[in-house]
Amino acid sequence: MSGARIYEALDGGRAAGVVPLPKEALAVHAASSWHSRLLFILFLLTLPLVNPWVRGDGIGYYSYLRAALISHNLNFENDYLAGNRSFLMARVDAQGRLLREMYTKTGHVENHFSVGPAILWAPVLVTVHLAVILLDRFGANIPADGYSRPYVLAMGLTTSFYGFSALFLAFRIARKYFENEWAFLATIGIWLASSLPIYMYFNPSWSHAFSAFSVSLFLWYWDRTKLQRTPVQWAALGVFAGLMGNVYYPNVILLIFPALETIHLVRERQRGPDRASLPIVKLVSCSVVFGGVFLVALLPTFVTRQIIYGSPFETGYPGIWTWNWTSPAFLRVLFSADHGLLSWTPILALAIIGLFFLAKRNPLLGTGSILTFLAYYYFIASYPDWDGLSSFGNRFFISLTPVFILGLAALLSAFSQWVGKTSRAVALSGTAISLLVLWNIGFIFQWGTHMVPARGGISWREMTHNQLVEVPLRLRSSLGNYFFHRQGMMQQIEQEDIEQQKDHQKQEEQIK
Repeated sequence: MSGARIYEALDGGRAAGVVPLPKEALAVHAASSWHSRLLFILFLLTLPLVNPWVRGDGIGYYSYLRAALISHNLNFENDYLAGNRSFLMARVDAQGRLLREMYTKTGHVENHFSVGPAILWAPVLVTVHLAVILLDRFGANIPADGYSRPYVLAMGLTTSFYGFSALFLAFRIARKYFENEWAFLATIGIWLASSLPIYMYFNPSWSHAFSAFSVSLFLWYWDRTKLQRTPVQWAALGVFAGLMGNVYYPNVILLIFPALETIHLVRERQRGPDRASLPIVKLVSCSVVFGGVFLVALLPTFVTRQIIYGSPFETGYPGIWTWNWTSPAFLRVLFSADHGLLSWTPILALAIIGLFFLAKRNPLLGTGSILTFLAYYYFIASYPDWDGLSSFGNRFFISLTPVFILGLAALLSAFSQWVGKTSRAVALSGTAISLLVLWNIGFIFQWGTHMVPARGGISWREMTHNQLVEVPLRLRSSLGNYFFHRQGMMQQIEQEDIEQQKDHQKQEEQIK
């Protein structure tokens, strides 16, 4: 019996009060615990990579919490004016004042960034703020302004923790359906060979690690309770769905999963009342509970939109009627030198292929994953700024981290069956993933140090040359600067970003 089936038997036995196949089940549980501990150890080892700064889009996300906590309002003038120079370039006039168009009809500074990350930072940052106030009474003299070292360090570490939680929850789903080694390797691969590390460590004030977490939490709970969910559990799922939407608006596409589940239950009912797990009336009432709680959970978004823009449904982004719905950038989103999803992070091609093997293992989970990816793909391809502007890879798809982990685990499991010998499959898969991870680390180094432009397309010839020649020569000294002289390194990166942004603007003007 396979490890995945033993694990399912173990779970089922616990639910029934009986544990079948105790020796095999305990062995699988022990292996699972070992992989879990190793993931946690690896996470602890990566914590020195956390870069505690608030920059770029992160200023918008972080300002919700800082303004509410320190200024007790949602006026973001001070937050924006304290931002990095490349963020301010298009937002201030020659006198350093925010442009008139930065203000909305309510008199607030526009802030189209979502409020969800601030909600998830809040428990830690509020505690830090109270601790700073208390220490200051004893003469610590730490600025209680939301920008001093304790605040930004707590912000960065909290983001990384949520990013790891996203990975761990996805690992727990994957090991339910596949052997532990494939769930583990898939988690490591997506963790280190995708765009996630940039937004989990280097730019922790951005929303993407939180987005991956909220999607993982929702998907984990949906999978754990599917087809037998109580009304209270439907309400809890609605809370998690609302959290997804508060963190990142496109995440509501994940509602495909409960929609598919509901369709499945209705079809089972039509085939015979004895096949349905829920009477139709109860199913409808549970769906109403889910939808109602979901809308209530979105109140933080509706309230902040009302305060800032004067309407709970105004996002601050370009109206969806202006998007390219009839001419989406399908190929460019995947393969462009301008932050293409697969050209920049090729491990995701394997994960997407694996979704079809996932559908064979669990049709409901696999079909939901495929439809979610396709809908998300179409949504992003239709967005005018589909490349993410300043982005490593296509950062929008970081939300689908758990889906990609499931797909990669499914592909590795299928590959193992094709190879026929688990140890050989582990060696081959581990080698391939290691190479993809090393390639991604080199690419991240190039992007972070502006060896390739942060905006617009890159030269693949130059990038490949850098990977093979320049990165090995420069990586060691740059890592030393990152760990021991980080402030100076960040200032240099910021200045280079300003110059590249000016060059990019000139190129766009010439094209026009």
